[in-house]
Amino acid sequence: CVPFAQCLWCYTNNTCLDYPVRSILPSSSLCSLSRARWGLCWVNFEALLIAIAVVAGLILVSIAVCCCYCCSCRRSFRRLSSPPVCVPSRLDEDEERLTRKREERRLQALQRKHERKLKHDEIRKKYGLLQDSLQDSDNPYSRFENE
Repeated sequence: CVPFAQCLWCYTNNTCLDYPVRSILPSSSLCSLSRARWGLCWVNFEALLIAIAVVAGLILVSIAVCCCYCCSCRRSFRRLSSPPVCVPSRLDEDEERLTRKREERRLQALQRKHERKLKHDEIRKKYGLLQDSLQDSDNPYSRFENE
């Protein structure tokens, strides 16, 4: 049916026409795309063009997705290795919240420690074990020191 690559077979009039090299697509006055065959007899020229366009589109989309993915990976790597430069994300907000909670817990622990120290000092004062009251010799509960 199609003896040469330069031949365009048209099923409308069953003739082999020279492929119009100057234009990419043959004009509809020469032969309609649905009735034209090029390369193989069973491949519709219109279907061939659609398939080539779909494959080219998929390749372009996959390249775009790969580029976007690589750029986002680089951006997140840069964010981890240096101080954040972009708009705070949810991770940054979570980290800030955890830092605030950690600081609150640290302050509460310091406050409890101070309260314990005050209670211990009261008990020491009651029994005369504070450094101020060690100088009083009439206190029966004074600390015994070896000389």
